[in-house]
Amino acid sequence: MEDKGTLAIDLGSTTTVVAYQGPETAAQLLALPPFSLDGPVVVPSLLWLTEAPGAKPLIGRQVVDAGLAHHDGPELRRDFKRLIGSGSASAQPAEQAGALLIKALWAALPRGISPKRLVLTAPIDTYRSYRQWLVQVCADLGVEEVALVDEPTAAAIGAGLPPGSTALVVDIGGGTVDVALVKLEGGEGRAAPIAQLLRFAGRDLDSSRQTLRCAQVIGKAGLACGGRDIDRWIADALCPGQPQGPQLLEAAERLKCLLSSQDDALALVSSANQAPRELRFSRTSFEQLLEERGLISQLDALLDQVLAAGRSAGIRPETITAVLQVGGSSRIPRLRRWLEERLAGVPLKTHRPVEAVALGALALTPGVQLKDVLTHGVELRCWEQRSGRHTWHPLFVAGQAWPTDRPLEIVLACSLDGQSCLEISLGEAQIEQRGEVVFEGDLPVLRQRRAGRAQVIPWRDQPSAIALDPPGEQGVDRLKLDFVINGQGQLTAEITDLTTGASLGERSFGPVR
Repeated sequence: MEDKGTLAIDLGSTTTVVAYQGPETAAQLLALPPFSLDGPVVVPSLLWLTEAPGAKPLIGRQVVDAGLAHHDGPELRRDFKRLIGSGSASAQPAEQAGALLIKALWAALPRGISPKRLVLTAPIDTYRSYRQWLVQVCADLGVEEVALVDEPTAAAIGAGLPPGSTALVVDIGGGTVDVALVKLEGGEGRAAPIAQLLRFAGRDLDSSRQTLRCAQVIGKAGLACGGRDIDRWIADALCPGQPQGPQLLEAAERLKCLLSSQDDALALVSSANQAPRELRFSRTSFEQLLEERGLISQLDALLDQVLAAGRSAGIRPETITAVLQVGGSSRIPRLRRWLEERLAGVPLKTHRPVEAVALGALALTPGVQLKDVLTHGVELRCWEQRSGRHTWHPLFVAGQAWPTDRPLEIVLACSLDGQSCLEISLGEAQIEQRGEVVFEGDLPVLRQRRAGRAQVIPWRDQPSAIALDPPGEQGVDRLKLDFVINGQGQLTAEITDLTTGASLGERSFGPVR
């Protein structure tokens, strides 16, 4: 039996995280042998492409195990994410590499897992072009629903921040450092963020009808320096003047990772012509190296730039909801301590920094549903006591999203003494208008220009009258109707007799359009 759950893929510059949530299971990282590492369960964002006849590309862990992860030749593809959607001359090969990686991961899904929904993440600064690339990549994947979410929103939701929060996202990856102050959608009565649908029920959605829904960027600054540069600094500190081959750089990376959890570290490095030798490094020496190489001062400059943008927007450092550390290099204790020193008093979220974006993407998708909008409104003919005549009262206007989230309560009064029934007369407003569907929050909205009070055309098939027992009195409220439009596009209402307090059940009045 196939498990129709949700799969999230967070394509990163250094590592790609794949997470899965089944209909009855919790979210978890997904191992994809032979491409993924064992701990943490991530896929290195590496490809080795060769034109040799019959040769298959190496992907992720395969590149690492072959000792090719630090090769300088054209066959190695890495750091391609930052070029996707950039429009530069290097964008096309980068997009081809990214597409190959995503499709290989999809093909490697374990037996029994056949996701109903795929959710992907995208950087804010290239969101529009990155989105178009993802639409093309996913065109051939056999999945009913495809959704997209921006990375800061996913990171914040994955870290447990509520909608409406202001988050400082510090992403220290393999090749770059990005610092961004973002305001999440939602909060204060506004719709909470959800992933943007690219495909629903096997049908690609028209991109022109959806606005790009991202976290609002208050300020952002970046630096082309990351974890791999730190590896080279360690290698140079321990073996000055020596060529930095793959074995030496891999040993330096191991030392860096070990020093995230211990004070001293040991790694062995071997070469073809020499016996294995030991490399030792201490956390004290490591932290001194980061200072000497100027990383901390560079981070200070980035943070000052972003916080200045925040103050210009009326956001003081002490009003930031939380600091989110994401990316593999965020595990380095000195970098965590730097944030604690610079933003004392602001909560620092460091739980599962590598997986936070993918897990947040999963959290943003389980409740996603496609909502349609009314092309024509629905109006109810009511007795107006003040004027002593019947008038048309709008229930749902053109552009209303359905299925509706909550009932619309209407109370009807009798127009005569001894009235034995209440007629429910429904109509459709005829409006001269020009409009288009756009998305606001998680709802599609029909924007239009109206031309005066619309003429109402009664429905051809009117519902039957509702009997009143005992008979009603003129001007006295008698029935309460809670109107909704359900998932089948039917107008229904729960009816309550206000005189007797009895529930008259649910009644369907017909389809809307």
